[in-house]
Amino acid sequence: MSLRVFVAALGIILFPGVIQAASQPNIVFILADDLGINDLRCYGRLDHHTPNLDRLARHGMRFTSAYCAQPICSPSRAAILTGKAPARLHLTTYLPGRPNSASQKLLHPEIPMQVPLEEQSLAEHFKTAGYVSAAIGKWHVGGPGFGPLEQGFDYYHPGRANTKPSATEGGKGEYDLTAAAERFIETHQHRPFLVYLAHNSPHINYDAQPFRIDNNRDAFEPVYAGVIETLDDTVGRLLAKLEALHLAEKTIVIFTSDNGGLHVPEGSHPRITHNSPYRAGKGFVYEGGLRVPTIVRWPGRIPAGAVTDAPVINTDWLPTLLDLAGQPIPSGLDGISFARMLTGHGRAPKRSLFWHFPHYTNQGSRPSGAMRNGPWILIEFYDEQKCELYNLDMDIRETHDLAPRYPKRVARMQSSLEAWRRQTGAQKNRPNPDFDPAKYRELYIDVDPTRFDPAQAKLPEWELIWKWRKAMNAAVAR
Repeated sequence: MSLRVFVAALGIILFPGVIQAASQPNIVFILADDLGINDLRCYGRLDHHTPNLDRLARHGMRFTSAYCAQPICSPSRAAILTGKAPARLHLTTYLPGRPNSASQKLLHPEIPMQVPLEEQSLAEHFKTAGYVSAAIGKWHVGGPGFGPLEQGFDYYHPGRANTKPSATEGGKGEYDLTAAAERFIETHQHRPFLVYLAHNSPHINYDAQPFRIDNNRDAFEPVYAGVIETLDDTVGRLLAKLEALHLAEKTIVIFTSDNGGLHVPEGSHPRITHNSPYRAGKGFVYEGGLRVPTIVRWPGRIPAGAVTDAPVINTDWLPTLLDLAGQPIPSGLDGISFARMLTGHGRAPKRSLFWHFPHYTNQGSRPSGAMRNGPWILIEFYDEQKCELYNLDMDIRETHDLAPRYPKRVARMQSSLEAWRRQTGAQKNRPNPDFDPAKYRELYIDVDPTRFDPAQAKLPEWELIWKWRKAMNAAVAR
């Protein structure tokens, strides 16, 4: 046996994972909660301070047409973790879901309260490849018996969703979660690791350190801007840890959000953020609810400073990361790898994107589906015979409904959307026997929250949306 072969064999025995680490990239997946498509300065939000994420974008690839699999938390996270569409999982809204009310024409379909253990998670796939994994922060895809440890993660640190801002902590437990990630990385630096760091920021209710609120006193919403600044600071700390451990070049860093930003008032916050120029926000299958900020860095492998408008969806992450790590991609996934596009060796996969969201939400949306094909996006409403059609190349604000002008295109896309629903076994809505037409009109017809643009709204529009919010809260409470 040669000396080189002997040393390599000894390394495998004494330091499991060291040899694999030379060829297998580490993965740090940072997920924000309700972060809007333009909440970062590198996406054009000049009243927010995000120097670390802006630097990450300069050193990696920034996506301008990255989509969530559902414009609400639990199903979007389930798609990331399984590579499967929420429609196929039947997990189509947040857990435990909103109760039915008389204001609904249709009833919500019943959803499972977890991702089934039979579904193989991101962590389980990478465990097979020799990775050690951690889930840190928000889980929200299953309760006791269906947590990260049962889904293949080796370590779990939930942290706290809300904390009292102090000299060492923000209002969303950001520094505690980041410290847990740093400890895990330091402990496992000599073998390939996967860190799934799911922040609670900037989900309502939120707060920030007073000095950060003061730093952002001229922002659209100073407290929200302070939360974004805190999130950015913790990302900077984690990136600095990778640098200090000489792991930056060996590590793929992904930063994204589970869904679009919350554009209507909710909870104790009379205003939150805006997604302009995109329409609506969290809870809606318009662009403001579906598009999410996404940045990917892998020094030397992913071109620095690249910007792409190629449409991808977060169902794609599982196959893409497996592909980047040189692992086989399992069959039966809804996601498709875009690894070749990321590394400059090919283009993004050409396909249509589909959404099935059969729920009414606190944000004012109604049961609906959507399909994007090239620049065209079709939105179908399930509680009335209506479709809308927009050309995103010509109308990014989705203000001009082209469905009346292109009935044949609408029919083709609607047929494709229905075929996809059948193929995934998507659940359908049933009529609501307690339906109250007056309440429906008050919440969904008289006021259209998708047309409310917080960035442009005048005081009368704000007063109308605040009044609408009270009515929506009352309807759900009943």
